[in-house]
Amino acid sequence: MKARTTGACSIERRAAERCEHRRDRRARIARALRVALLVLAAGSAVQRAPAREQDGELLDTRVTQQSVADTICRPGYADAVSPSLDETMAHKDQLLAARGIDPDDGSSYALDRRVPVVLGGSPDAPENFDLLPWAGHNGERRKELLATRLKRCVCAGRMSLADAQAAIVGNWSTQYARIARMSCNGDSAGLDNDAAGRDDDGS
Repeated sequence: MKARTTGACSIERRAAERCEHRRDRRARIARALRVALLVLAAGSAVQRAPAREQDGELLDTRVTQQSVADTICRPGYADAVSPSLDETMAHKDQLLAARGIDPDDGSSYALDRRVPVVLGGSPDAPENFDLLPWAGHNGERRKELLATRLKRCVCAGRMSLADAQAAIVGNWSTQYARIARMSCNGDSAGLDNDAAGRDDDGS
């Protein structure tokens, strides 16, 4: 009788352990599903986030879609709001030092603004400053040509300010040929005079 009782208890214990194991397994699956759903939701949120929104620290608050005619589209605006040459060179020297670039090699680099002043970038925010080589497909000369083209398109109403800013802070070098050939202000050739008939490599 005792053996049967012990056997029955053993069977009940194993059954209870199996139930507990199934509960643990279901709990683990539920946790994994919750994590997966959170990851998917986060990914969707990133995809839905407006790609053209720029970091406010990079921008000049005076320049908005409504104010472009009185700011970046007004002749001389960029020069009027930009800091002095001494201040600009001080920023460049700081960046050269921070990146371990010999000052003697500094002339090969330009003090770049991630969002150019002509596209509503802050003229003096440290966060907006960067260094770019002057030459090459990713160089400052090429970026300046593109910024000029984008500004022209914004001022002609062919492109929004936000889209122009997104284009210049994104992978702009891959968009260079397409944007440089956009027709703005009635220039049917679609290319700046200094880039006409060639794909400028910034050299």
